[in-house]
Amino acid sequence: MEYHRPVMLEKSVEALAVKPEGIYVDVTFGGGGHSSLIASKLTAGKLYGFDQDRDAEEQSKKLDSTTFQFVRANFRDLKKYLRLYRVKEVNGILADLGVSSHQFNVPERGFSTRFDGPLDMRMNAEAGTTAQEVLETYSEEQLHRIFGIYGEVKNAKTLARTVVEKRNRVPLQTINDFKEAIRSCTPKGKENKYLAQVFQALRIEVNDEMKALEEMLEQATELLKPGGRLVVISYHSLEDRLVKNYIAKGKFFGEVEKDLFGNEIKPLEAVYRKPVTPTEQELLENSRSRSAKLRVAEKRAES
Repeated sequence: MEYHRPVMLEKSVEALAVKPEGIYVDVTFGGGGHSSLIASKLTAGKLYGFDQDRDAEEQSKKLDSTTFQFVRANFRDLKKYLRLYRVKEVNGILADLGVSSHQFNVPERGFSTRFDGPLDMRMNAEAGTTAQEVLETYSEEQLHRIFGIYGEVKNAKTLARTVVEKRNRVPLQTINDFKEAIRSCTPKGKENKYLAQVFQALRIEVNDEMKALEEMLEQATELLKPGGRLVVISYHSLEDRLVKNYIAKGKFFGEVEKDLFGNEIKPLEAVYRKPVTPTEQELLENSRSRSAKLRVAEKRAES
């Protein structure tokens, strides 16, 4: 089975405008698809690939170490780890957010509703809180919040109450345990979409994905040279909204600030007015690309 098929591969790497002698970062290495294409365009340049997953680290060994360096870390620690390699500024940063096909296809990781397996969902399977721990220890209010905000689940309050009632009677150790426990909340005929939203909410909470994304975007902006490119592929509206706002306004919430002359104070400029979406052909060949949005920004010279 293919480890991971990268989404909008050519478009995203083309948007980076790779210079052969430049310094680049792929903050979501995954199966290495984007990294392999970026590295193939480098001569004297260097690419750093970040991922917290041990399986991704194994995949990284296929790349040539003269142009590539793997960094086993969360992308929220981008600046800290690049400093170890004496990298203070870069020409481009690419992020393909979400879960890799490989992670979805391994039942033990607990990301997919298609298999039974442990309720894990950690991007780094060796550290942190599991989805099972979230379901068994969070209060009804906390569960209501994550299902409502991160999953945009319509009956989030009922779902949270059901989880709390059921966990007091039966252990929620596996995906099937959980699906059975919330069966009464799952709309008939819309099971797959509903469960996908619920699992998304748990995954985002387990991996602190929204806060990590904010931290990465701020650090990426500091690291980029003037004229350097930031390329981000997102898969759900919460991520895309954060990326869109940050590019447009230099902040995640509120309006863009202006100087005394009415000029906008923000570090990035959008390269494309609207997000790039997959072609019809890619949608047919790779179902994972269905909700993908590609946004590209350039570091402003005066920032």
